[in-house]
Amino acid sequence: MAVKRPANLALVLALLTVWIIWGSTYFAIRITLESMPPFGMAGGRLVTAGLVILAISKARGLSLPTAVEWRGAVLAGALMFVGGNGSVCYAEQTVSSGLVAILVSAVTLWGAVLGLFWGDRPSGRQWIGILLGLAGVVLLNFGGGLTGSPVAAVALLLGSPAWALGSILGRRLPMAAGTMSSGAQMLGGGLCLCLVSLVSGEHLGPVSHASALAFVYLLVFGSIVGFTAYGYLLRHASMPVATSYAYVNPVVAVLLGTGFGGEHLDAQSWAGLATLVLAVILVTWPRGAPAPYPSAPRSQV
Repeated sequence: MAVKRPANLALVLALLTVWIIWGSTYFAIRITLESMPPFGMAGGRLVTAGLVILAISKARGLSLPTAVEWRGAVLAGALMFVGGNGSVCYAEQTVSSGLVAILVSAVTLWGAVLGLFWGDRPSGRQWIGILLGLAGVVLLNFGGGLTGSPVAAVALLLGSPAWALGSILGRRLPMAAGTMSSGAQMLGGGLCLCLVSLVSGEHLGPVSHASALAFVYLLVFGSIVGFTAYGYLLRHASMPVATSYAYVNPVVAVLLGTGFGGEHLDAQSWAGLATLVLAVILVTWPRGAPAPYPSAPRSQV
């Protein structure tokens, strides 16, 4: 049976949540990395967030995932959180924020390209918005010191298609209902990140107060609130709309820097911001009344 398309207000609130919260997580991740290892930090917060969401979902009467649904959740979670989020955490140790923003913004393009194989076709206007968004991110960060470790840059380059593919599989594979799906994906991806941390020999030393506070912020807002909203978008919006955060996040980061960090924007940066705003409008503007997106097949196990 077709999924009922949600009210526009619900989609707008989910978009704003992902745009604003995930736009601030780059800075929070950098603070945690001052005294915490990247994969262990990311895995720890995702495992905790996943367990919290599963417990809340169960208390609300939702059924726990079946065996088939767990397999889909672990696969999608590993791609998104090890390949996507893990690469960001690893890269932020050595790569400049500008380069991180540019490479992560490619997730929207990857989502549109990979979505073609599943029949999720962006409109011509959305394709223009996707390309404009990439150009806007480059303009915004071109003069911002695009430096960093080549290995970390390659990890970021591979992380974008991994996150996009995981997002698509999260729409297409058998998944548990509602927030139970988000919790299962976070738990599965978090456990995979903890395994990567163990294999790579990471160790947790004394944690600073700043890192601890940033970790709590990432746990509550970046993971529990942000990914729950993102999961909602994946179930009810097109891939270009769901991944449009990749263009908005750099804008939020820049505005936070100018508002609270005393940073200043030159003419090129303002041009980049204007281009990004136009790109987001083109990508997210409603296309009329398209057919509802099909739900993932439910497991019979």
